[in-house]
Amino acid sequence: MRNLKDPASRHPEKAHRADNPQPKKPEWIRVRAPGGKGYADTRRIMREHALNTVCEEAGCPNVGECWNQGHATMMIMGEICTRGCTFCNIATGRPDALDPFEPARVADAVAKLGLRHVVITSVDRDDLEDGGAEHFARTIRAIRHRTPETTIEILTPDFLKCAPEVLEIVVAARPDVFNHNLETVPGLYPTVRPGARYFHSLRLLQRVKELDPAIFTKSGLMVGLGEKRQEVLQVMDDMRAADVDFLTIGQYLQPTPKHHGVDRFVTPEEFAAYESAAYGKGFLMVSATPLTRSSYHAGDDFARLRAARERALAGGGR
Repeated sequence: MRNLKDPASRHPEKAHRADNPQPKKPEWIRVRAPGGKGYADTRRIMREHALNTVCEEAGCPNVGECWNQGHATMMIMGEICTRGCTFCNIATGRPDALDPFEPARVADAVAKLGLRHVVITSVDRDDLEDGGAEHFARTIRAIRHRTPETTIEILTPDFLKCAPEVLEIVVAARPDVFNHNLETVPGLYPTVRPGARYFHSLRLLQRVKELDPAIFTKSGLMVGLGEKRQEVLQVMDDMRAADVDFLTIGQYLQPTPKHHGVDRFVTPEEFAAYESAAYGKGFLMVSATPLTRSSYHAGDDFARLRAARERALAGGGR
């Protein structure tokens, strides 16, 4: 039995890698240790419903703040991923079979947390013919049935090894926001995201808009991996060409010495400059701060995103 709390068992594909030094975090990247009643209540509901969260599995620095507010990003289809990206802290290996009762448990947890907006993500499931597309659709439908007023944001894998038609299964379930992260600039894909393909991920986002223009699309980048500013600006242009609505940019934080090293800590002033540039390129919504993550403040950001679209349709600015 694997012990997923042990880094060597959690990331067997990284065990042979040389250690990368972990630089001291600057003041602007530090957060308080999680705790408080809201945090405890959210944790209890997740445990009672036997649900995984990307907040815990990926070691998100914002878990204390979000869980205190009752906001947890649920991770469906198990806790073991079939990919071994060098930035990611989710366990790698052969996943278990899908749990057919999981969508109902997710919907029940959403109701008990009283969520007005929920983010659902997953591990990569290259072992499944549809990559888990139908499981995503069932989860969306279960939430719609249980709490019809809840808006739903999904953060999906790339479905790289599936037939192109599987994306239609997810889109047909009509999430309010379809998020798929490009994660980094194309030149770093071989070392940071070796199992993925940059232009496939970009095309995935573009196809969502082609299938249903009403769905908001969203994508995210990490910085501090060794990318250059001009490369980040080019990715912004690529996203806008694919009609992506919402961009998130956050600082990469190294989970263990075996993971990809931090090249540098990007300053808050640089993040502000990225935000300004992104708005200038036409994104409806941008979140660019050191602690920004895909689902951080997702509910508030969705309200702002919807308002920005309404202003744009009315001919106003942002």
